[in-house]
Amino acid sequence: MAGHHHHAHAAPSPGRAFAIGVALNVGFVAVEATFGILSNSLALLADAGHNLSDVLGLLLAWGATLLARRRPTSQRTYGLRSSSILAALFNALFLLVAVGGIAWEAIQRLGEPAPIASTTVMLVAGVGIVINTATALLFWKGREHDANIRGAFLHMAADAGVSLGVVLAGALIHFTGWAWMDPVVTLAIAAIIVLSTWGLLKEALDLALHAVPRGINLETVEARLAQAPGVAKVHDLHVWGMSTTETALTAHLVMPRAPHGDHFLERLKQQLHDEFGIEHVTLQIEQGALTDCCHLQEPTRARPTAHTACEGHHA
Repeated sequence: MAGHHHHAHAAPSPGRAFAIGVALNVGFVAVEATFGILSNSLALLADAGHNLSDVLGLLLAWGATLLARRRPTSQRTYGLRSSSILAALFNALFLLVAVGGIAWEAIQRLGEPAPIASTTVMLVAGVGIVINTATALLFWKGREHDANIRGAFLHMAADAGVSLGVVLAGALIHFTGWAWMDPVVTLAIAAIIVLSTWGLLKEALDLALHAVPRGINLETVEARLAQAPGVAKVHDLHVWGMSTTETALTAHLVMPRAPHGDHFLERLKQQLHDEFGIEHVTLQIEQGALTDCCHLQEPTRARPTAHTACEGHHA
């Protein structure tokens, strides 16, 4: 049995982005909550509460990126990579819970709208747009390939949207005197946040359940393996997310003749990495007339299995 291990260099740490984002938002939460109380604006207080939940979400995501870099141990042979999946899942759940609380308060306020210091609301929320947009941009580059980072980006982008809604509500109240616009706009913002968060929740839940990661078609991967020279059949193919940035694959390849040397497996591993972004590949080569059914039978002393080689590739 030959083993081959390939470890890609770790991506640059997003720790600086998290540190800046947390610092900016902690300060803004304090300012926004204070002026929300002074101006009697539910939308402003809702935005402050939402920002506070996102500070917790940023801390959670930050912690997960650090844990994911921990080295494997004899008990946790994959290290703590999956912590980033849990962080993305909890981030989505936290955001939905926070939005639920905001929406409930807005519904209660609809029946008894209160006068609001609209100018103060607009000024404070305007600052919120700048801070939340700047924080979201810190996570712009990493959002496409990491659900954990995408969760942080969505939180900050949602906050910028909430702040924009608060500014619009303040403007409408200022020019029309309609105090009920405050809870109405708050409800509209809550609905938008739920819609934008649902995709993240679904993706994080799929990753937690070891589903095939987003953007990878299992049939296409199987076809690529089956097209490799000398491969007669592919079975026991599994693809799952080890973390929010790393994908793993295991498969059995039925080959009438064993490949010579490691070049065949090296090329196949590189193709899977380049075409599908799969970094951790483990392939088992099977030979012999019984290969079609050997994976369904337990090995015995009287009937040895047809497994002749096991190759592990780790990017």
